[in-house]
Amino acid sequence: MRSLCSLVLLALLPLTSIAATPPPTAPEPIVREVMTRPLPEQPGKEALILTVQYPPGGADPVHRHDAHGFVYVLQGRIVMGVAGGRAVTLGPGEAFHEGPDDLHTVGRNASQTEPATFVVFLIKDIGKPAVLPPR
Repeated sequence: MRSLCSLVLLALLPLTSIAATPPPTAPEPIVREVMTRPLPEQPGKEALILTVQYPPGGADPVHRHDAHGFVYVLQGRIVMGVAGGRAVTLGPGEAFHEGPDDLHTVGRNASQTEPATFVVFLIKDIGKPAVLPPR
């Protein structure tokens, strides 16, 4: 009887390790720098242009930019939102703005099956990272 109980427990062991595994995280975006240029008329500021591709189901963690950020969708559909605002779904040709004090709470691909691509134009402090953790 003791060996039967041991066999049952051994058979259930793989199921408990699967159940204990946390759910998979969303695929990370693919970010490419296109251009950075200082803005001589605004000392200490620079413009940064990035392309971002969300894989199917891809998303950003909560973050901030400490910059003016302008998003322009090229392909697919994305969901964007900042703290205190409503999340919006954007498609090709649509745009979104984040201010320097905004906390970017929602940034994800609206599709689980198709990629989404957009351009980000940031006006930020020279040398400051484009993406910062929440305060």
